[in-house]
Amino acid sequence: MPIYRYRAKKGPNDVIEATLEASSEKEAIEKIHQMGYIPVHMEECNRRHLSSPAPVARGSTAGIKSREITIFSRELASLLKSGVPILSAINIILEQSNPYFKTILMSIHNMVKDGASFSSGLAKYPRLFSPLYIAMVRTGEDSGALSQALLRIADYRAKQEEALSRLRMALAYPILMAVVGVSTIVFMLTFVIPRLTGIFINMGQQLPLPTRILISVSRALSHWWLWVALAVIILLIRRQLKAESSKVALSRFKLHLPLFGNLMLKVELSRFSRTLELLLKSGITILKAIDVAIPVIENEIIKQQLKVSYRELEQGGSFGRSLKNSRLFPLFMTNLIIVGEESGRLNEALSEVADVYERDSDESIKIMTNLLEPLMILVMGLIVGFIVVAMLLPIFEINVMAK
Repeated sequence: MPIYRYRAKKGPNDVIEATLEASSEKEAIEKIHQMGYIPVHMEECNRRHLSSPAPVARGSTAGIKSREITIFSRELASLLKSGVPILSAINIILEQSNPYFKTILMSIHNMVKDGASFSSGLAKYPRLFSPLYIAMVRTGEDSGALSQALLRIADYRAKQEEALSRLRMALAYPILMAVVGVSTIVFMLTFVIPRLTGIFINMGQQLPLPTRILISVSRALSHWWLWVALAVIILLIRRQLKAESSKVALSRFKLHLPLFGNLMLKVELSRFSRTLELLLKSGITILKAIDVAIPVIENEIIKQQLKVSYRELEQGGSFGRSLKNSRLFPLFMTNLIIVGEESGRLNEALSEVADVYERDSDESIKIMTNLLEPLMILVMGLIVGFIVVAMLLPIFEINVMAK
């Protein structure tokens, strides 16, 4: 939709300048009259210069949590459904928001007040509002069902946040055990063992092999810990700077990991299916929906194959058959999508795929975390047991020699 820059009189001596979206210059003039202004000058603008995201200070979005965006979407949907105008609705939410979010909402409010669409205002803050969010809002504006679109977004985000919360809770105890266990081992190797090393060396006899290994590890950790830390930091930095080919190789490696590879595939496919279902339900065309949904995938191998299938669909092929021919995606998913395409009920097929893979992923995560706890206890016990045995062996040898 074209964007028009206009100058209008708000009062006898009050002239304002702003922009608005309209299908034609006549519609733009009507919108200005509806706002109570008298248009003086109007010209169509180049969208490319207006739609680029406004520079956002790094700290301006730092204090805004994902849950706040979800709550904002749900509250705005409720207010719009109750008949509250969008400017008033934003004002109401603005008053109860934290200072960081309040500044952004005020900016969006002013843009809408000056004639821009709500989705255009959101697009100025890509760190907070994803392309998926903006596409659904824009579709809701065009169809006159903005409140329903916002409610769908809120439900979708709430499900994603709930899944992430369950994963964090499942991993909290194993992570705590790992931190405590590793800290205990490092403490013994850097503080306890060095104090016993002198006693063992003064014995004047050949130390057992486990004791020699333990002393070597303790010395290395005590004297070279700074270099080890630097090496880890350098490796992490190099990982961030990896080329695209390295990302593809890492993604392929993840998919072939025993147990975890299948879980990662199901998590990615459930997220993609749920996102695509949401977009299709909102009235977005299949090509636009797939284009918006692909970026939610993190694995490069899956993402590349989805792009190939997208291009085949664009050329008149079948999206489901293209996925099936790749042999990367499970037959359950591809067959359902093919049936959904042929019957015109693709969104229902995607919903079924997402439901099944979400249940499978939750069950797999529960099983793995339940197995992870005893496995970590066993590993830590073996390490601590080795340290204790290595320290006691020289003492046992002294007792044997004394007898």
